This record gives sequence, structure tokens and C-alpha cells, in this order.
Amino acid sequence: MKTFIAKFYLLTITLLVVSIAQVYSQRPNIVIIYADDMGYGDLQCQNDASKIPTPNLNQLASEGMRFTDAHSSSGICSPSRYALLTGTYHWRRQHGIVNSFGEPFFDESDITLPQVLKNNGYKTASIGKWHLGWNWKFKNEPTGEVFQWNKKRKFYRPEDIDWSQPISGGPLDRGFDYYFGDGTINFPPYAWMENDRFIELPTAVMDVHKVGFDINEGEWEFRPGPKVEGWNPYKVLPTLTEKTVEYIKQQETNKPFFLYFALPAPHAPIIPNEEFIGKSEAGPYGDFVYQTDWVVGQVMKALKEKGLEENTIVIFTADNGPEKYAFERGEKYGHFSMGDFRGLKRDVWEGGHHVPFIIKWPGKIKAGTVSKEVISQVDIMATLAAITNTELPKKAAPDSYNLLPLVSGKKYKSPLREATVHNTFDGVWGLRKGRWLYINKPSGQHTNMPDSFKKLRGYKDFETPALLFDMNIDAAQKNSIYEKHPDVIKEMETTLKKYQEQGYSVKR
Repeated sequence: MKTFIAKFYLLTITLLVVSIAQVYSQRPNIVIIYADDMGYGDLQCQNDASKIPTPNLNQLASEGMRFTDAHSSSGICSPSRYALLTGTYHWRRQHGIVNSFGEPFFDESDITLPQVLKNNGYKTASIGKWHLGWNWKFKNEPTGEVFQWNKKRKFYRPEDIDWSQPISGGPLDRGFDYYFGDGTINFPPYAWMENDRFIELPTAVMDVHKVGFDINEGEWEFRPGPKVEGWNPYKVLPTLTEKTVEYIKQQETNKPFFLYFALPAPHAPIIPNEEFIGKSEAGPYGDFVYQTDWVVGQVMKALKEKGLEENTIVIFTADNGPEKYAFERGEKYGHFSMGDFRGLKRDVWEGGHHVPFIIKWPGKIKAGTVSKEVISQVDIMATLAAITNTELPKKAAPDSYNLLPLVSGKKYKSPLREATVHNTFDGVWGLRKGRWLYINKPSGQHTNMPDSFKKLRGYKDFETPALLFDMNIDAAQKNSIYEKHPDVIKEMETTLKKYQEQGYSVKR
């Protein structure tokens, strides 16, 4: 009898384990590849005039759904990353980036995508650029001093920081099981971190006037601070790629995983590796984008070789529009990283936040489809929660719309989003609602546009107190119709104020 009971329990446990494994195997793995400062017009598949080959992104788009009207929450780095990982507009917390040795962007009450997926049985990993702050421990005020950007600036030297304890406040405290990265390619500390400790402690200092390597574009981007002796920025992207491929190859088919792969490219400094130089007709930046595309190909290859491709959702997008070098690039090479849109990084103009967005989910998303629906990166959280049957706490993802009906090809009422807020810095706000785009100032500009570029693209300045564009016929934002539609202006102002004051924007 005891033998029978023992066998019965063993069979029950075995069936339970098999059942759990089957449930997990049915849940798709998730890989988000997040490019840095890549413009909508950099992708060949959405810019016929692109001077940059992007064969792997073209392939990804041909196998999934490409969005032509997708937006990041902000026109700069940290805020967009926060918004993607929380389903919350960045401006509900702050507007600026996290500077060198800055505190976490998050409030402790924030609920993140990796947290809820982890609670639902997912392994979670973040590899690459974090740029969302840590709880650094300082021994004293910064003792370093450098003349940079036409002024004297203080900075932390290695001896100013307590390196003896794990560094909290980073990815491990936001729901990730594993982290590997250098934090931010142009910010100290210039060192590799795994989980919450440095692999090698930084003992040297980055000399921003003599980096030690030839930099094609954007050498000024390097901030002074601690670095590992002999730190080579050219090894950052290849190392992150190797780590990502290694992580994918370690995964098992019976345990779902979520990987957030945040690239440091093609953000300045522009540092394509030697084998990619000359691969584009858009200069060093174009070559760096080509290398970024190659990285995407390596990720897709690893998924396929591991047998994970068919059960993995891959999302490719970028944190904001291209950096200001795009103006000169357009005039010199005839390559327009912002595509047909006005403005670039930091702007509330369309080019600042109108980003590439591709999602592939074999067997679930029809290959080669293109959607004109207006979406935001804040929608990723609610969408992935719906796909994975992950319950979101009541106050989580207050600005995140579930895009599952759209991507799965089911009927839905368009527009799916009631409205979408565009913002970078406090004071200048945009609101997209259907065909209308409202900006509450006479300009959406933050980065000065050269007169030569204005002339080249046919832009003019506006004198009205605010702006209104019909995006169905004027996505380039050349003709404001502010004075013609006072009723629309009033409606847009009311909606924007409501979103700002009520703490959420998803219809309830």
C-alpha cells in the first residue's frame, strides 16, 4: 500500500511538473532591442532614400509588423527608458536625464514590466545601457575638476566613491534577475558591471580632452570620471553583443525569459568597429547604424540556432530621434536620419520622438504588415501583460494601452489611443489626437536648426501663440493651422490638462 501511495505521489508530482513546463513553454519569450538615438529615416525599410543598408532590420520588418506612427515618451534617453519599463509617461516623475552618478529615476512605488513578468514565472535580464540611476555611496564631495563646455566642472574621482559594497537601485531592484553592462557608454564609471558589482574596479580617470582613441564624431560627449585602466569604448558594443548571444544560448525552452537589450548605438561617440567602416554612404554614423543592424542580426541568429525563434516576441525600437549631427549629415550626404519629419533629439517636433518600431511574433502577427496606428512605447507594458496573461496591479501602467487586438489582426476601434502626449522638457507640450497635433508654444524646437537646413527642407518659423497641424496631410509640420480651428485647440488643451492632473491617460 505504501509503495502504491509513493508511486501515486511521484506520478502526480511528475504530471504537475510537466503541466507547469507546458504552460511556461506556451508563453512567448520576449526580447526588446532598444536602439539609442536612431532616427526613423535611418531604416532602409521605411526610407527609400536611406544611404544606410539595414538588411537585418528589413528582414525583421518583413517577418513582423512595422509601425509608421510610433513614439517614444521623450526626446531624450533616461525618460524614454523609464516610460518603456513602467508604462508611465516620464513627465509624471521628471523630465531630464540621469547624469553621471545620478540617483534612480524611479520612485519606490513604481511597478515595472520586469517585476510583473518575473512574478508570472519569467526569467528577466537587462543587458547594455541602463542610464536610470543607482544609489551611489560617496566618501566626499567630488574632488576632480576639468574645463569642459566652456566652464570649469567638478567630477568624482575613483577615490571619492565607496566601491566596497554592492550598488543598489539599479536593474536588480527593478525586477531584473540579471544585469550586465557599462551603464552608459559616455558616462562614468567606465567599467563593466555584472548584477550590482563591478567586475574590475575603476582606478584611472577619463581624460575628456584625450580619450586615447580616434573618435569619428561626438568626442565631446564623454564625461570625466573613473574608468578601468585601458578602457576601450570600441569594445563596448561587441562585448554587449557577445553577452546577449551568450545569454540567449543559456536559455531553456521550458522556461520563458524576458530580455531587455539596450544598445549604446548609434549614440555618439560615433565609433563603428573597423569591419563596418565604409559600409554605408552616410559617413561614420551610417557605418555605426550598419553595425547596429548587424547586432540585431546576431540576436536573431542566436534565437534561431537555439530553437527559440518561433516562440519569441522581438520588439525593435529606439529611445528618441537622432542627435544634432543629423543636420550636417543631411546636407553632406543626403541622408536624413529624421526621415521626412521636422526636428530631432530633444525636440517636441515630430523628429524628436517619432521612432522606428517593429514587432515580430511568429504565427501570431502576420508577416510583412504595416500599421499606421498611432502608438507609444508606454503601450509595450500593457500589451505584453495581455499577451502573457500577466495581471497588472491597479495603479500600474497608467498610460499604457493594450495593443494586442491590433497586432493580432483582430477588429478594434481606431484610433486605439484616445490621445498621445509628446514632451521632453517642462514647458513645451504636444498632444496628438487623431489627425490633429497640438503644440502649446510657437515652436517645438529645443536644438537650434541651422538656417541652411531650414532652407533645404523648406521650413519657416511661426508667430502664433501655439501650433496645430493636420498630420494626415502635413506630417512634416510645415503649415500650422492654429488660427483656423479654435474648437480643436480648446479640445486639445482640455485633454492635455486632464491627463496631467488625473494621473493617468488610459480610458477607464
